[in-house]
Amino acid sequence: MKIEKDRVVRFHYTVSEVGQEPIESSRERGEPLAILIGHGNIIPGLETAMMDKEAGESFGVDVKSADAYGERREGLSQRVPKKHFGNTRLVPGQQVILQTNFGPRAVTVEKVGMTVVDVDLNHPMAGKDLHFDVEIVEVREANEEEVQHGHVHGDGGHHH
Repeated sequence: MKIEKDRVVRFHYTVSEVGQEPIESSRERGEPLAILIGHGNIIPGLETAMMDKEAGESFGVDVKSADAYGERREGLSQRVPKKHFGNTRLVPGQQVILQTNFGPRAVTVEKVGMTVVDVDLNHPMAGKDLHFDVEIVEVREANEEEVQHGHVHGDGGHHH
């Protein structure tokens, strides 16, 4: 079965900046990632590269920053009250997850004051061209509830 919109895909990946050492791999967690194609669950460049592939296929693809986490935008900083970081010891350059009104967001600490923290809201991978090595493990039809919700349920997916 070929990968297309509204199909569930389970896959292993290893990602690196183009020409660099790997940053992250799904194999470290042991389980493949499960996503619903066509619903914005992964970066656009990787999803496009997966189209028409089948279970058992492996491939490598370079994804330009514009089709990954976007270009880096200057001046995308925000001052946040320190209390929003709990008891975490913060240092400039550190990447942390900040809970926002729109859900968790990865930010980079720029400056730590007595009561406030300046953070860079660019995704830590913004402005970077990425290389993915991918192994497609499984492709299946999504069920009606998964399509309505826009994500995978059950094994490797979202649990309500």
